[in-house]
Amino acid sequence: MNLIKKTKLWVIASLLFIGVVLMAADHLDAPAVMGTTADITDFYAFEGANTDNTVFVANVQSSLAPAGNSATFDENVLVEINIDNNGDLIEDLVIQAISRDDFMYFFGPFAPSSTGLNSTIDENATYMGKVEISTGASAATATENGISYFAGLREDPFFFDFTQFNAVIGGMAPNGFNNPGNDDFDGTNVLSIVVEVPNSLLGGTFSHPAGTGVEVFNTWVEAKRRQ
Repeated sequence: MNLIKKTKLWVIASLLFIGVVLMAADHLDAPAVMGTTADITDFYAFEGANTDNTVFVANVQSSLAPAGNSATFDENVLVEINIDNNGDLIEDLVIQAISRDDFMYFFGPFAPSSTGLNSTIDENATYMGKVEISTGASAATATENGISYFAGLREDPFFFDFTQFNAVIGGMAPNGFNNPGNDDFDGTNVLSIVVEVPNSLLGGTFSHPAGTGVEVFNTWVEAKRRQ
């Protein structure tokens, strides 16, 4: 299965920072993917409640209605979390998620046979799991091989006063942003994929390039469509 991708990059230092949450958010995406089932809205990576674990959250399809929503994960879109263990910005490990018949199937972390634009699902990966896709208020979760999984509709965690932002950019708000502002994403949902992985399965780390003395790895998420 070959797929093309869109990409976002972020650096995580959560292996050593207790309680630090790093995130990348992008609700206004490039025209080629904006509003599509491959549109990534947010990517979060943070230390788990068990400090020996790291949690990855990839959200897709922004501004979904919370009630009676029929949005579903696209079975032709592979969501791939990439991990770079040596700082060369090339994925050393990947975690893949793809939906089939009301379940989200996960593969990895494993070392991909090739890197870059195309990906192949390794159905023989050592670590595999699945979880029923949640559609209501309750959350169906699953844990296999020490890795925990969730996939489903959830309230959008992103806070942004988009209306006031446009006013500021357009020169219509000389006093800048309001305090408090208005969350224009309040009451909207996203489709969320959550994986909690023991750090022992995520490979090595490298010294932060800024010389902070913190050990880090790079992580980014991609949405790849079947070709």
